[in-house]
Amino acid sequence: MGVFTKKDKVSLDQQTISTLISEGSTISGNVRAPAVARIDGHITGDVDIKEGLILGERGLIKGNVITKNLIVYGTVNGNINVESLEIKASGKITGDIATATLLVETGGIYNGKLAMSSADSKVKPSA
Repeated sequence: MGVFTKKDKVSLDQQTISTLISEGSTISGNVRAPAVARIDGHITGDVDIKEGLILGERGLIKGNVITKNLIVYGTVNGNINVESLEIKASGKITGDIATATLLVETGGIYNGKLAMSSADSKVKPSA
């Protein structure tokens, strides 16, 4: 994907998903993908997706998440390090969040510390 200005930015929901972990799937171990992924299954391990991640309503991640853009409809139990985070009404996060932008819909839940950087500075992955 190229660089987008605010005027022509394509939302994560509109991008092509290159990796899909379907509902009913269970993975124990770390997951890495090069572009945009959607997870509707359960992951026990860290998730590192280069461009973006959509966590479906039935999706569950027990581990840390590093990606560029994250939309959470499901549940994350772990720390999150992203540039942009959307917690939808059904989304639940338990863990610390580092992000440049945050949107929480009414009903969305997170419990943990929040650290926000300016949109101009990049969020650095935790060591």
